[in-house]
Amino acid sequence: MTELIPQPRSVVVGSGEVRLTAHSRLYAGDATEGVGNWLRTVLQQATGLPLHEGRELDDACDDGIGLQLDPALGPEEYRFASDSNGIFIEGGSPAGVFWGAQTLRQLLGPDAYRRAPLDRDRTWAVPHLTIQDSPRFPWRGLMLDVARHFMPKEGVLRYLDLLAAHKLNVFHFHLTDDQGWRVQIKRYPKLTEIGSWRARTKFGHRASPLWDDKPHGGYYTQDDIREIVAYAAERHITVIPEIDVPGHSQAAIAAYPELGNTDVIDTTSLSVWDTWGINPNVLAPTDNTLRFYEGVFEELLDLFPSEFIHVGGDECLKDQWKQSPAAQARIEELGLADEDELQSWFIGHFDKWLSARGRRLVGWDEILEGGLADGAVVSSWRGYEGGITAARAGHDVVMCPEQHVYLDWRQDAGEDEPVPIAHVRTLEDVYRFEPVPSQLTEAEARHVLGAQANVWTEVMEDHARVDYQTFPRLAAFAEVAWSALPAPAERDFADFERRMTAHYPRLDALGVAYRPPTGPLPWQRRPGVLGRPQDGPPPNA
Repeated sequence: MTELIPQPRSVVVGSGEVRLTAHSRLYAGDATEGVGNWLRTVLQQATGLPLHEGRELDDACDDGIGLQLDPALGPEEYRFASDSNGIFIEGGSPAGVFWGAQTLRQLLGPDAYRRAPLDRDRTWAVPHLTIQDSPRFPWRGLMLDVARHFMPKEGVLRYLDLLAAHKLNVFHFHLTDDQGWRVQIKRYPKLTEIGSWRARTKFGHRASPLWDDKPHGGYYTQDDIREIVAYAAERHITVIPEIDVPGHSQAAIAAYPELGNTDVIDTTSLSVWDTWGINPNVLAPTDNTLRFYEGVFEELLDLFPSEFIHVGGDECLKDQWKQSPAAQARIEELGLADEDELQSWFIGHFDKWLSARGRRLVGWDEILEGGLADGAVVSSWRGYEGGITAARAGHDVVMCPEQHVYLDWRQDAGEDEPVPIAHVRTLEDVYRFEPVPSQLTEAEARHVLGAQANVWTEVMEDHARVDYQTFPRLAAFAEVAWSALPAPAERDFADFERRMTAHYPRLDALGVAYRPPTGPLPWQRRPGVLGRPQDGPPPNA
């Protein structure tokens, strides 16, 4: 059972096996106690074995599990050894030990992912082997959009477990958009009283004639957020919140109309948006708006300890600013050239504000337009170009080009694909994604922090639809972000498919409603619901 995903750097297989028994003990050395508690809990649930606590490393000998740190290893690096002396996992940090524990879980077989034992008399064995492993990138992320369709807290916690199982360590939490505001801000209660729900929802692509006429909404209390962040931290995942400004903000404007361009439209007439697309109703570039969002971010920083805070910055239409006397006066006052520079000023304000509080701003690649804020990190989504430009200018970059890793894009050209969006991006397409553009020099490439897959949920009305779009492609992405793979054309996709035959049962045990290799199951289809498929390969950018 050595079909591991993501693929380790080195695996040497021996000739015997270690069997876990009722006498097996689990020893967790200094600073690995949290990993030990997690591992004992999941293995007790799945196996029914007691896995009593070992008080010293020798207690793990023969048929036990030992966890400890080795400062000679890199921060997320681990060494896994199973032999006649037992199972030993060493890491350069608790995170490295945790990733080694995830490897152990894979080696025990798919039933190790269940929450109760299927057969208390079965044998739980790990082959004798030695694994040396470490990640290629420090940022291995998934962005989940909970604004378009709300995912309840339990669903978010479940996705954190799925990320951890694939050695992904960044959860980008897209909390606000035109269609909903999902986080409690105590000083601005209307953001959730009004902004967290909409009266109805477009069903399918925005050109669809279909509507779901029941109200849709939900939000996370601040204690919910604290729980999510703590749950993620136990799994060595960083949660990075996104509050989208200055575009994608109609939900906030519906709650507090003074945030909009009141000298252009009657913002009191706006409600939380019920359809999809790029919305013209954007924030007014006023001091009042800046103070309001400073208040939002003040509460946010108390909830999210992450170094990085995402502020969106994408798809901000400038039409209202062009018509707004107040916006034009602000451009003149600041000596700016145009509305693009006005957005750059807006983003730059929060870059300085966050920097003064020890945080770093992240934004989508539109923040390059009009000049990039000094310390900003760029999420390069429209292709490679934004990331290349930013890296050459000395800015850090997260590569998430839509042409490769937007998991809302359809997986096959077949007519049975549910609500097909954009170009076809197969499992193999994602597996051949390369995060570091060949145009970058070695020094420039060091600015690529890593990669991220993005899941936008306009046409995903529940967790089963999110699962279908996300898996199995997230497994391919995880290997791209973790493993030291050769150039895209030289990657052994046949071997990855072979290992996926062992991984699908793991996903089954985890209850993931993935897209089967043979196509959607009958209940995964959405006949008659309009999508927006595009033919041919996506354009390179």
